[in-house]
This record gives sequence, structure tokens and C-alpha cells, in this order.
Amino acid sequence: MEQSEKISILYVDDEINNLNSFKAAFRRDFKVLLASSGQEGLALLESNVVHVIITDQRMPEMTGVDFLIEVLKKHTDPIRILLTGYTDINAVIDAVNKGHIYYYLNKPWDEQQLKIIIKNAYEIFRLREENKELINKLIDANNQLEFLLRQKLIS
Repeated sequence: MEQSEKISILYVDDEINNLNSFKAAFRRDFKVLLASSGQEGLALLESNVVHVIITDQRMPEMTGVDFLIEVLKKHTDPIRILLTGYTDINAVIDAVNKGHIYYYLNKPWDEQQLKIIIKNAYEIFRLREENKELINKLIDANNQLEFLLRQKLIS
């Protein structure tokens, strides 16, 4: 990823005021994509590169955990954060176990804290991408060595 490229965040929340507040708070530092439902969020993931997903838990039709479970079926790379205005231990457990979240936050969010969490989440994303590249290079080098070894054994 280029240094000039902004961290891309998808924020999913059924409350329009929260979407507007999030965009106002973070649009200067990050590329912010907004969705007012899980289905809308899934559609945005199909046409955008997203590094970090932040979703509200309590939404009609699809909870945040259900949304993250759906996300994992096709998009395993984005780092996932669950945000909620309610303390629901079962939601936390489901988020960790089923949605593989990186972080759980209560509303209202603290802007500075959330900014740090987003940057840390992106660092994990970036390191995972680097690991994938290094593994692919290692596989290629191993294949070349095997080929050279076979050539040496044949001659």
C-alpha cells in the first residue's frame, strides 16, 4: 500500500446521526465509507478495498455480529471492531468467537481513543498483508529450489 493512501474504514450503523458524527470526526484522517445496514455494508465491501470495519451491534434485520459473520464468508482481511451502546456480554462473546473481532468498544466513542484503535487495527492489517507476501515469496523460492534439485538429480 502506498504511503499516501488513507486507511479505509467501513462504518455500519442504523442511526444516521452516528454515521454523520463518525464521518465528521474521521474524514480528514481516513477514507470513510458509511452504511446504514448490514446489507448495505456487504455491498460496499464488494466494490471497495476496506482495511477496518466498525459496526454497531444493535441494528434491525442484521446485528453487528451477524454482519461480521457474513463479512468473514468473503472478506477475511479487514480488521473488525464492534461498537455498541449497550453492555451485552453475550454479544461480546459472540463477537469474539464468531465475528473474530479485534476490539469491542462502547458508545459513545472517545475520538482520540478510537483513532488510536483504528491505526493499531490497520497496523495488524498491514502486517498480515506483508506476511502473505513473504509466504508467497518463500513458496516461490522453495519451488525454484525443488526444480533445481530435480534437474541436478536427473543429470
